[in-house]
Amino acid sequence: MAETRFDVLTIGNAIVDVIAPIEDGFLEREGLVEGIMHLVDAERSAYLYERMPAHKQQISGGSSGNTAAGVASLGGRASFIGKVADDDLGDVFAADLDRIGVHYGVSRLKEGPATARSMILLSPDGERTMNTYLGACHQLTPADIKEDEIGAATVTYMEGFLWDPVEAKKAFVTAAHYAHKHERATAFTLSDPFCVNRYREEFLDLIRSRTIDIVFGNIEELKSLYQTSSFHDAVQGIARDAELAAITMGADGAMVVADGEVITVPAYPVPNVVDVTGAGDLFASGFLLAYARGREFRTALQAGCLAASEVISHIGARPVADLRALAAQIGVAI
Repeated sequence: MAETRFDVLTIGNAIVDVIAPIEDGFLEREGLVEGIMHLVDAERSAYLYERMPAHKQQISGGSSGNTAAGVASLGGRASFIGKVADDDLGDVFAADLDRIGVHYGVSRLKEGPATARSMILLSPDGERTMNTYLGACHQLTPADIKEDEIGAATVTYMEGFLWDPVEAKKAFVTAAHYAHKHERATAFTLSDPFCVNRYREEFLDLIRSRTIDIVFGNIEELKSLYQTSSFHDAVQGIARDAELAAITMGADGAMVVADGEVITVPAYPVPNVVDVTGAGDLFASGFLLAYARGREFRTALQAGCLAASEVISHIGARPVADLRALAAQIGVAI
């Protein structure tokens, strides 16, 4: 086993979130439906980017990137693998991860699509309308997966959102191979019911073959995986198929299913839920760091719920508060 350099290494879509408030009438002029996530091509992406207000905020994003950010905020050693282009937004992405203490050493894409971006338009009433260009992030290949990095991580975590491109799938399997070669754990998030519907059999094969050791999902994703309307039946299914599953239940908290045992913890109260974007990503950060440090499952669940509660209390999918200090304040020993 290689020397441990990272508690958690995450692999996924490398996206720059470009966030800006807009005035009434902007969405109508641009033919956009409020509150919807639109997938856009390169030309449309460039068009909307130029028409967004000049004072837009640009920050590294993506589901697994958010998880890595949460691990770093909790005081863990985090690394991220995802593809950006050799362009201005690629610079933004890399610099932002460096600023928050997440290791990032993936080579830039020299030719081809631009760095992925999600242009998030904030209406005066707080509604978010997203326009996402996937660009370079779908160019991840097995060549971007370095055995020495995977072998140096206690757990490697991958996102279902990046299961579409064939080469990215190969990259995930390569990472899992390296992790197990070095006696490290692998984790995977189902990401979204739409992802599950597209790749149900492939996801089940990853779980049943033990390519993946830890499965993350929410209630709806789990129901979709087992094609049932019964949460109980879905839990029974994942208990049968997975070595370990961590399931989020929204305001009802979260559960672990492992070795036939089910452990649940309540959610932390949030007086004002502002934006649930990133809740699952941050739950994974807390759970994974506690797991990597050998904590009990109950503590891992509490750490995940704590991180999730912070991120839903404000706009944006990254923690604003110092999660390590917050955990210490309420007595969660991660």
